[in-house]
Amino acid sequence: MTKIALITGANKGIGYEIARLLAEQGVTAIVGARDEERGRAAAERLGLPYVRVDVTDADSAAAAAKWIEQEYGTLDILVNNAGIAGGLDQVVPSTASAQALRDVYETNVFGVVTVTNAMLPLLRRSPAGRIVNMSSELGSLTMAADPDSPFAEATFLAYNSSKSALNMITVLYARELKDTPIKVNAANPGYCATDLNAHSGFRTAEQGAAIAVRLATLDESGPTGAYMEDAGVIPW
Repeated sequence: MTKIALITGANKGIGYEIARLLAEQGVTAIVGARDEERGRAAAERLGLPYVRVDVTDADSAAAAAKWIEQEYGTLDILVNNAGIAGGLDQVVPSTASAQALRDVYETNVFGVVTVTNAMLPLLRRSPAGRIVNMSSELGSLTMAADPDSPFAEATFLAYNSSKSALNMITVLYARELKDTPIKVNAANPGYCATDLNAHSGFRTAEQGAAIAVRLATLDESGPTGAYMEDAGVIPW
């Protein structure tokens, strides 16, 4: 039976590559995007279905879930990829704007909870549901607290803390769902060249997508509640 996946923020960058790579494995990867014109254009290029989903809007997430139910009846994979950087120039916490945090959290944190809760009834129908939350090494408290870490000076308060929060969300959903077939994991794509960072990353979007695809297609023996990158487990 063909697996059904939803990838949020899939009209470009890592999300687009996740959809493309999953489709190459025979998955029906639904391109989820807030902007209908861009989303439909991306889906057309990939030869995949599109659904509008604004992760900051509960009604939009509910409508997307209803459409998926009507079209497919179930959902096997959810990749919470949509995210924003916010004020990456705000590297001094004491001068950062609380509003910047609110804006970033609306997408990176609250949006993940909104979409996940909307899709969970469909994921519970899957014999092997998979949820992948796109995190970042910048969300690692262990590495942030290590003065010798290469990320110690990357003090982007809004973005970094949103990914730390996302990591906790991952752990708590994994705990709630531990007695079900659903696995929930956080993926670190690495520093990829995307619109998020003005294409300053040294990895490609395709390289960043690989770990998400791996976690989205785990077999029964795979982990849940893990924080992973290509090389393996990342310290929380």
